[in-house]
Amino acid sequence: MAAGFLLVWFSFFILLFSTISVAKIAPTFPSSIIRPEQLLLSTKHQLYKTKYFTQTLDHFNFNPQSYQTFQQRYLINDTYWGGAHKNAPIFVYTGNEGEIEWFAQNTGFMFETAPHFKALLVFIEHRFYGKSVPFGGEKVVAYSNTSTLGYLSSTQALADYATLIIDLKKNLTATESPVVVFGGSYGGMLAAWFRLKYPHITIGALASSSPILNFVNLTSPYSFNDIITRDFRSESENCYKVIKSSWQQIGDTAKQPGGLHMLRKSFRICKNYIDADSLKNWLYTAYAYTAMTDYPTPSSFLSPLPAYPVKQMCKAIDNPTTGNDTFAKLYGAANVYYNHSGTATCFNLADDSDPHDLSGWSWQACTEMIMPTDGNNKESIFPASEWHYEDRVAYCKFHFDIEPRPNWITTEFGGHDIHMVLKSFGSNIIFFNGLRDPWSGGGVLKNISKSIVAIVAKEGAHHVDLRFSSKEDPQWLKDVRKQEVKIIAKWISQYYYDLAHFSA
Repeated sequence: MAAGFLLVWFSFFILLFSTISVAKIAPTFPSSIIRPEQLLLSTKHQLYKTKYFTQTLDHFNFNPQSYQTFQQRYLINDTYWGGAHKNAPIFVYTGNEGEIEWFAQNTGFMFETAPHFKALLVFIEHRFYGKSVPFGGEKVVAYSNTSTLGYLSSTQALADYATLIIDLKKNLTATESPVVVFGGSYGGMLAAWFRLKYPHITIGALASSSPILNFVNLTSPYSFNDIITRDFRSESENCYKVIKSSWQQIGDTAKQPGGLHMLRKSFRICKNYIDADSLKNWLYTAYAYTAMTDYPTPSSFLSPLPAYPVKQMCKAIDNPTTGNDTFAKLYGAANVYYNHSGTATCFNLADDSDPHDLSGWSWQACTEMIMPTDGNNKESIFPASEWHYEDRVAYCKFHFDIEPRPNWITTEFGGHDIHMVLKSFGSNIIFFNGLRDPWSGGGVLKNISKSIVAIVAKEGAHHVDLRFSSKEDPQWLKDVRKQEVKIIAKWISQYYYDLAHFSA
């Protein structure tokens, strides 16, 4: 699971992401300032074709309103498919909290393994995101009140995927083609839950960086920021100390006469309103998302970044030419995340643009996705703080006039005693987690059974295994992908054996 991934993942929103405000929402797996990965693809072939499916508004009620429909977008690539006559597999990506094109363009693993498996690729967009908007496709209507937003939930999304997959297989005369689902961050959570809830539709799931345990009374609210702290501290003790001590210095400077002007000048802030909290949030976002995407090769998933961006941030902070100028050090670190291309002349802290249509996560974070991440102990790189459920309630009451259901996810999908429970009835799930990813604290990090496998990479970041491969990839990452391919091949082989020997 994604920013997620990333989350998201795993996305996870700058509009809502605050370490200072009274009410805090879990950072989403991706970010509202991200840009798509630039793909080096053959001009002879499109990456995918865009199609639409007439989807039911409400799968769990039979009142007249429930029978309304909407157009759900999905992307399909049949370049390497072996065809229905051979029962060739179908690989399905369970879409995240944003437009599906962005996630497809950042899930190279599926494209690169499709030729080996002769697989059909399908990427399904999550309802209420991208162009899959109910109520006539009008987002202003769909997002207008709780009566319409009430149809935005993970359970409805999973039912969407099940309905679409069944219909697609029927139309392709591929009813006996095995389906494997994939997902990163929140999409990884959905992939794992889909395998558990719809085992008659999918034979297995690859759930990458999916924090299915990052819920109330399951994972410590200190876990997320503890991992960020560890990431930076492992690079440089001085880097850790400079960031840790900077929060008080920013606050003290803001209170001085001319202090805000000094901060604006030091951090090259565009001529818009600035206060200490907005600057702290801006810096926090850079540190958190850089830790999430601390990839071993350059990337453009959340923002254009160099390889090992946490290391590069700490190099900027440790740069001796900045002397004792803390703000110059922080500015250098922030530039790694916000201005690696070197084209920005100033930064707009009030930018609330949402190019990948991620804003629906605020509703999900106020209803079912109650994922505590804001706790900071005295060793944290961020100011000490506690996570309070009451703060989330206050935020959600103010914005939506609704109260969260913090125990719904674990009631619906499980989570408590996850190893014992899944061992008794689950099968064929790969949980990948990179330990440099802050969301890994809420992931499955130990094997549950022979067929529910945890792949853990000490140096891995947020769903790094799903990214397009590169010749610069380290050997450990190559080995992770080989292991995943081997496991998926075993699932498919077992399916074909069962189909030949036990089908009625």
